[in-house]
Amino acid sequence: MTDFERWRAEGHAFTFRGHAVFHRAAHGPDEGRHLLLIHGFPTASWDYHRLWPSLVVRCATVLAPDMLGFGWSDKPHDHTYRIAEQADLHEQLLRDYGVTCTWIVAHDYGVTVAQELLARHAERRARGDDTLRIAGVCFLNGGLFPESHRPRLVQRLMLTPLGPLLARMFSFGQFRQSFRALFGAATQPTEDELRDDWRLVTHQNGSRLLHRLLQYIPERRQHRERWVGALTTSTVPLRLVVGLADPVSGANLAERYREVMPEADVVPLPGVGHYPHVEAPDEVLRAIEAWMEERR
Repeated sequence: MTDFERWRAEGHAFTFRGHAVFHRAAHGPDEGRHLLLIHGFPTASWDYHRLWPSLVVRCATVLAPDMLGFGWSDKPHDHTYRIAEQADLHEQLLRDYGVTCTWIVAHDYGVTVAQELLARHAERRARGDDTLRIAGVCFLNGGLFPESHRPRLVQRLMLTPLGPLLARMFSFGQFRQSFRALFGAATQPTEDELRDDWRLVTHQNGSRLLHRLLQYIPERRQHRERWVGALTTSTVPLRLVVGLADPVSGANLAERYREVMPEADVVPLPGVGHYPHVEAPDEVLRAIEAWMEERR
């Protein structure tokens, strides 16, 4: 059994609004810290597999779901996918495991889910509700600011009326080409790794949903005030770990983050692309661990 196959075999499912949602869950020796891992587009919780063993031994609970429409979770084809619903999914998972306070690591699509969770955290705090608290958020590469996000051509085309047709025609060859362009020159995925990620995308014919899942891009513009405001007014510690070689949200994200965020906490990774937790797991792990220990 490969590590990829083991990841699925050791996973669990919970029911969210009538749909089966895959997730990994582990309990470690730490009695205080709980950690939620939120993946990006178009992949799944598997993205965190290189960090998983080290994080588990440093936390009480580590949770990593595949969001609705992604990975091994259900992919309803007539569904309207919204960030708020994905935030609901994560909140239900935390409640199911009895977690009332969590740290968060979020990547790509997941950073927007984390921003919505931060906004809800602030709203609960304002009304004196401590039922679910966020201890801190570590962002990996993602479109925190719609004005600095640079979606790929294929993503922009899938947001046009041609989207459904392009999604049906999307092939492994196109996926390989577009996915490899996101990585650093020295941190390219292997052919086997690309095929594993393609299996995640195509499970339950998920590649035909890509145009629906990409609606998070216009959502970011629509809700910019709420989601960027959740960053600028946050009372919990935030850190950005960013691969600078990412053409979508790399050096441009780091620059904009420093402009917008007072006393920005940024860990830059030169030569690393859009998937720092896959490309440079040791560096990302050190950045996450140091950040949590500083605020323990």
